[in-house]
Amino acid sequence: MSAGAVLATSNGQLVDGRYPLLQRLGGSRGSEVYLTELPEEPSRKAVIKLIPADERGPERVVSRLEAIARLSHPNLIRIFRVGRCKINSASLIYVVMEYAEENLSQILPYRPLTSAETEEMLRAILDVLIFVHQNGFVHTHLKPSNVMAVGDRLKISSDNLQSSGEQDYHPAEPDAFDAPELGTEAVSAASDVWSLGMTLVAALAQNPPAWNREAKTEPVVPASIPQPFRGIARDCLRLDPRQRSTLEQVKVRLEPTSVSVARKRSRTGLLVAAQVILIALLATLWFVAHRSSTVKTRRTTRKQEAQPVLNAPTAQQHVQPAVSTPAPEPAHPPASAGNLHHGIVKGAVSEKVLPNVSGNARNTIQGKIRVNVRVDVDDTGAVSAATLEKAGPSKYFARLALESARRWQFQPAQVDGKPVPSTWILHYRFGREETEIVPSETSP
Repeated sequence: MSAGAVLATSNGQLVDGRYPLLQRLGGSRGSEVYLTELPEEPSRKAVIKLIPADERGPERVVSRLEAIARLSHPNLIRIFRVGRCKINSASLIYVVMEYAEENLSQILPYRPLTSAETEEMLRAILDVLIFVHQNGFVHTHLKPSNVMAVGDRLKISSDNLQSSGEQDYHPAEPDAFDAPELGTEAVSAASDVWSLGMTLVAALAQNPPAWNREAKTEPVVPASIPQPFRGIARDCLRLDPRQRSTLEQVKVRLEPTSVSVARKRSRTGLLVAAQVILIALLATLWFVAHRSSTVKTRRTTRKQEAQPVLNAPTAQQHVQPAVSTPAPEPAHPPASAGNLHHGIVKGAVSEKVLPNVSGNARNTIQGKIRVNVRVDVDDTGAVSAATLEKAGPSKYFARLALESARRWQFQPAQVDGKPVPSTWILHYRFGREETEIVPSETSP
């Protein structure tokens, strides 16, 4: 029985008496994913995945997930708890994991990653995949939807890791990101290299390269992909797993960027040294010439000491210092009559709270990310509610805007001299350099 059929009416139920099924986030033929919260931290969101226990040997699945939960890497989604439960009389396995605000597949429809973003992503994925392989696992499911953002940190999914050498792993619905040998050969690190190549092309071209699994031909990496990424992707996407690059080789191919920087610095250092020598030489020549001129001047001065001084300036000829007149201060603008209309006095912002955006998150911004937040202000000037009017393309920046808006303070609006509630729209504009916020009062 599919997980979807079992959980058709399960919203609001408690899993294992601890984890509420708050909202369905997605699912597949073999599992369902819900939003939940951690009982020890009720305000912290988490994800719970439910898998029918009658498939693939429940003890084996639980044992594998518990082994994964013991792994710890900053770029790997954390597993909090693994267990078994019953819902609607059906036996299920559950796994509770970190909640990711968004993933790469949600960004690519809007824009590709820049070369700098791609390099940062690639380095993080390489580090975590090498860690996973060193611990005896293969990811087997690397693709944009499993490259996630938790706060400002990139992480990859962990619940689908398989033991290296696993013979019985078969992708439920194979796609371009699944290595061609999966399902017919034992899983290996080389299958993750294939998925990495596909993900790399998708990040820069917004889609993986066209590839027909049945044609037995290698994917063609678009010429628009810049180097070194094009060469890396090409060597990751070899049909024969033995001919693919290793993860360590990919890391080495990323290093020419830093090597070239070092060479540039070396060349710059040589140029600076040459300039210093040239300046020193010119200074020496100037000093010699200046000293010669000074000696001549002294000789001339001694000859003139016996001569009377002519045309010496008198006291009246001394130049008086200029006296600056301070510019007049600008007059204060008169109070606007627009704030007073039929006994209504508009409110005002008394405290503006900027969102705390990390440097890494700012570096991902292209242009401006626009988020509009509606805030309801009570008659004391405090925010009583904040909701998204326009969420924009990023859940991360939408969350930052909401958190910021809830902390604003206002001078309450007045009607006939009495403070009244009001409504405002805060227009957030997140950019690489700064965050702009334009408030506008819509009522009263």
